[in-house]
Amino acid sequence: MVKTIIAEKQGARKFNWFLVLRVILGLILIYKATTFIRNATVAQTLIERTGIGFFSKNADTFSLMVTSLSMLCGAFIVAGLLTRIASIIQIPILLVAVFFINMRNVGEGGFELLLSIFTLFLLFLFAVKGSGKPSFDNYFRRGAVIDEKNKEESELHDGSIKI
Repeated sequence: MVKTIIAEKQGARKFNWFLVLRVILGLILIYKATTFIRNATVAQTLIERTGIGFFSKNADTFSLMVTSLSMLCGAFIVAGLLTRIASIIQIPILLVAVFFINMRNVGEGGFELLLSIFTLFLLFLFAVKGSGKPSFDNYFRRGAVIDEKNKEESELHDGSIKI
């Protein structure tokens, strides 16, 4: 009992790299969304450059979708709320960005390609691992467990257990 309390206290003092990476990922997504909001033609032009007919014909619609999803998913990832779902939603967007946009423009700026690959790696990481301990996902999960325990205890005290 005492050892587990001590272990929990020591774990609370450790620096959480997973949290830092999650916040960095969310801020990258929010930053890219704000750059697309400030200059919507950049997003449309990038989508038209993919060379995929369906994307090129509907570039204005896709630029709005990419911008909105990046802003929303970035905010969710920073908060640790529905992190896996937000990451899975962003993975196809980043795959298109890496393979159809940034690979063709490597000569213009390698930084965008590296940033996209790093972001894609982090998205895969959080899609598999989840949001980690300091997150709203974990907070709500713990709250549900506590509510379930309280419900069971109240049923035991009331004598209303049905067998």
